[in-house]
Amino acid sequence: MSVPDDRPQPSDHRAGPAFWVSAALGWTVIAVGLRGLLSHRIDTRPANLATFVAGGALLHDLVIAPAVLLIAVALTRLVPSRARATVQGALLITGVLALFSYPLVRAFGLATHNPTSVPRNYALNLTVVLGLVWAVAAGALIVQLRRRA
Repeated sequence: MSVPDDRPQPSDHRAGPAFWVSAALGWTVIAVGLRGLLSHRIDTRPANLATFVAGGALLHDLVIAPAVLLIAVALTRLVPSRARATVQGALLITGVLALFSYPLVRAFGLATHNPTSVPRNYALNLTVVLGLVWAVAAGALIVQLRRRA
């Protein structure tokens, strides 16, 4: 016996005034940004930006997303279920740290005549922080496994 479903279906949805106002505001912000991008060509280099955005999309779709899926499959097959959440958390933190520190590690902001523009050894610092993340994860795993044993 089936029960009638009175919930609204996706085809029943109608965009209200809040949607249209926010859409108009969003497109206005995009237009202002594009105007600034194109009117300050020397500083913004639109062709380089387009290459960067397209390259980033391709890098994500062809390299990063498949790698994350492969790691996820390997994780589910190799790591016991009781330790999986801790390992996932450490991997997530590792990925975010690596992503955000990549420009510093590669010294993209380094100015030729200004040695203080990138003043630290960011590769070493990233290694130290990731070592601490995994040491904390290992400690958490040891505590978890001892509690359940």
